[in-house]
Amino acid sequence: MDLINSSDYQVTVSTLVRNSTHFPASATKTTIILFLLLTSIIGIISNGLYLWVLKFKMKRSVNTLLYFHLILSYFISTLILPFITTSYLQDDHWSFGTAMCKVLNSILYMGIFASSFFLAAISVDRYLFTLHPVWSQLHRTPRWASSIILVVWISATVLGTPYLVFRETYDDREGRVTCQNSYDVSTDWESKKTQTLKKWIHVACFTSRLLLGFLLPFLIITFCYGRIANKMKKRSLFKSNKPFKVMMTAIISFFVCWMPYYVYKGLLLAETQSLLLQLTLLLAVITTSFNAVFSPMLYLFIGENFKKVFKKSILALFESAFSEDSSPERTQNPNSETYI
Repeated sequence: MDLINSSDYQVTVSTLVRNSTHFPASATKTTIILFLLLTSIIGIISNGLYLWVLKFKMKRSVNTLLYFHLILSYFISTLILPFITTSYLQDDHWSFGTAMCKVLNSILYMGIFASSFFLAAISVDRYLFTLHPVWSQLHRTPRWASSIILVVWISATVLGTPYLVFRETYDDREGRVTCQNSYDVSTDWESKKTQTLKKWIHVACFTSRLLLGFLLPFLIITFCYGRIANKMKKRSLFKSNKPFKVMMTAIISFFVCWMPYYVYKGLLLAETQSLLLQLTLLLAVITTSFNAVFSPMLYLFIGENFKKVFKKSILALFESAFSEDSSPERTQNPNSETYI
């Protein structure tokens, strides 16, 4: 199978495993299936709980709005994982139709872009709050945050839209239908001009993802938190290690989770077929999946207020479910604000 046109996850993983002489095929496939299943279950439950707490148990603020939509972008990705897992279980057979192939992958890319943009937006918000307090006091409102959120979702949607066009289903004449990228813009597949244009479209898609989805957000995050740390250090504002933990978590987790994915896509673009490509692919699947599940935990649970509200909310939920006389007073919503 042409790796250039293969799926970002399931098709390529299975293809490499079947053709690999470096990994035990059955053991690798079983491990990936179990990993995807666990990631789907844990991700949907955990991100769903985070969204519930942020929406219904915490005061509406700039912080809670930004973090709610950050978690929502992760939640969207975890909702799509079961479809990917199902296809992988069926030896890459896509049984959900062409429309779902296009829509789900477009939404997946939208979620990837949105999560990167929201992390960058949160770092900019922290930068403005710390270095420009007067401006923040006048303009930093939930309405301002809602405008930023709208811009982020519109941008992510626009950048995810091309995959409505480039994603297609193909019948391999053996009864198996695959959902994969196709950059063909003409039915004259054999012509040199078509092949060249196809390559350039692929390069353009990869470059836009790399620049807008990884490098730009990473530079923004690094710049903002670097300036914040420098100012707080000069003014001796650090009363604990918590601010450093937040900043280092943001920078390191973003880099570690997404770098393998873009390295893999670059190797794939260069048509590299080697042990390095296989290892990078497996690492990319692991890091991007864990990013959707555990990044919210890293960010949110550093904040003491969120931890307290989360514990109280979960306790209230169980009390409401199992107590014989649940009263409004016992399950009253904590009205605290998170500062993470």
